[in-house]
Amino acid sequence: MKPELLDKLFRLACGFAAIMVVILLVGFFGQLFYHALPAIKQFGVKFLISTEWDPVNNIYGALPSITGTLLTTAIAVIIAVPVSFIVAMYLVESAPPSISTPLGHALDLLATIPSIIYGMWGLFVFVPLMQNKILPFLSNNLGLGKLPFFGTIYNGFGFLTAGIILALMILPFICAVMRDVFKLVPSVLKESAFGAGATHWEVTYDITMKYGARGLVGAVFIGLGRAVGETMAILYVIGNTQQLPNSILSSGTTIAATLANNFGEAEGILRSSLFELGLILLLMSLCVQIAANLWLKRVNRQMGEK
Repeated sequence: MKPELLDKLFRLACGFAAIMVVILLVGFFGQLFYHALPAIKQFGVKFLISTEWDPVNNIYGALPSITGTLLTTAIAVIIAVPVSFIVAMYLVESAPPSISTPLGHALDLLATIPSIIYGMWGLFVFVPLMQNKILPFLSNNLGLGKLPFFGTIYNGFGFLTAGIILALMILPFICAVMRDVFKLVPSVLKESAFGAGATHWEVTYDITMKYGARGLVGAVFIGLGRAVGETMAILYVIGNTQQLPNSILSSGTTIAATLANNFGEAEGILRSSLFELGLILLLMSLCVQIAANLWLKRVNRQMGEK
């Protein structure tokens, strides 16, 4: 076969694959919107701001699920990003090969654990640990219970527990990307900075972080995108109550947990409401991707690139 023909076939295959991605995305949105239309017509914008979830009277609101999703995701990212950065920096800059190699493999193995295993571990191991050891220490010994949004009433389930388990889930993904970004920094740049008298922190901040800024931002948004739609790990430990959070220790729910709990027996307007929740979750994931691209463009402009 002629090279020109092979090149043409390759371009056609690539174009077809790109078009299929767009078709699938439009199909997802179209199907979700079609099935969510009865709930959209019945509840309107009130669905987004209502806290009611009453299957008996067929009155549904998405605000507790949306708030729970945002809260657990925020807790997970706040915990996972700094830890991932420190671990990745240690593996690349400080750890000897005898430590960095097995630790790197262990992080990669954590990324392969199914989410339901995290959920089961959270339910049978981490929830009792939170209830009997960690939360009493944080609330009483450290005095965090006096803070407005921390809370003093707890049973081990809740947003904080779900956020910590979610952080453990996304940490390997963020850390793996950050580790690869740090490895791509040319050693001559760091050696030149050390030769000019820079400290280790100055080299890290002025050379490593700035050179890999785009990759670091991408790593954060990869973890954020995974955290937004996580289901099984959250389902076991969040408490599954349709209420707004009054503290990070209170029970609640997320969009994914609400879908998993109710979709099996759903019909009528409840089924349509769940489809609308799915549409909201898909839009939230899309917003994460748009925010990531906008942020990366901003970073490129700050670095003098087009």
